[in-house]
Amino acid sequence: MSNTLNTPVEALESELPVRIRSYAIRRGSGGKGRFRGGEGLRRDVQFLEPATVTILSERRERSPYGLQGGESGAPGENRLRTTEGEERLAGKVSRDISAGDCLSVQTPGGGGFGEPS
Repeated sequence: MSNTLNTPVEALESELPVRIRSYAIRRGSGGKGRFRGGEGLRRDVQFLEPATVTILSERRERSPYGLQGGESGAPGENRLRTTEGEERLAGKVSRDISAGDCLSVQTPGGGGFGEPS
């Protein structure tokens, strides 16, 4: 979702055994500043068949920092919801998942620039 193709939901669902449950802007994820940091994205993917998922993501432990008094953006987050509950996933992980599981990938928000007013 960052540094990757912005594949339309319809294309993903027609080519892969998945259902996109959510594809939205992460409101409030950009850091405050004179110029607010950019908002992250959230995409929730439900798998209709068993699959192996590999995630290579950054800024899950440390937030993108602000500059010249701007505040940090929200860190990214990867979550997997299964019949057994919800689990937070690391930034770099490969997992076998079951049909019905839902993966939520939330990209970080950008850091703000300048002192907030």
